[in-house]
Amino acid sequence: MTGLEKHSMTPHATGNPPARASRQQVETGRPKRMGGPPDFDADFRGRLRDLMIWRRDVRRFRREPLPDGALGRLLQLACLAPSVGLSQPWRFVIVDSTARRDAIKQCFKTCNAEALSDQSAERTSLYARLKLEGLDDAPCQVAVFADRSTSQGHGLGRLTMPEMIQYSAVLAVHTLWLAARAEGIGVGWLSILDPARVADILEVPPGWAFIGYFCIGYPKDECDTPALEQEGWEARRPLSEALLYR
Repeated sequence: MTGLEKHSMTPHATGNPPARASRQQVETGRPKRMGGPPDFDADFRGRLRDLMIWRRDVRRFRREPLPDGALGRLLQLACLAPSVGLSQPWRFVIVDSTARRDAIKQCFKTCNAEALSDQSAERTSLYARLKLEGLDDAPCQVAVFADRSTSQGHGLGRLTMPEMIQYSAVLAVHTLWLAARAEGIGVGWLSILDPARVADILEVPPGWAFIGYFCIGYPKDECDTPALEQEGWEARRPLSEALLYR
């Protein structure tokens, strides 16, 4: 059984892994059409705001596995994200191999040691105390890439901003993140890695740009305040500091 089959997914020519779908979606490749737009009422909007407030970058996970099909379902929802030219450049690599996971952990240790040495004197001790990964406990680990060589979308919107391919993959990540939180599942984004080394460990095509390595599972704790804010590393900025009028 392959890693994709294990997570209730089927290999796909574009690298976008579909999960369970309706019969119409399987036969036509299109989602079933609704009779009209849904009514996103005030109660829904309030719950959506709660979802965003309670989304966390999780580092501490329970080791219990996710239900069968849960990861495939979340990845399918991630594929509903917007993308430049409908290019759908996101590529998901499910990392089940113990050897590859160990290699990623070693890559993190090397990169994190370099990051620690780069901190200012007053920040070094605080940085050293931070929990920055959940590699030992997260039951699911997924590396996300953007396929810069894809012909899907026929280059629309990329001529002047080719980086839109990577931005599109990031939107897929955020969509997955919110979908996971709605099911009580935590996601942790690990970026303290060498992209070239990750690509080598996972043996991905050369045209794929590394977006991030994601630990996924049930969180040990839940909180509406970012961990880095709790630890005194940084605080949220108000909108007024990020807003300009012209």
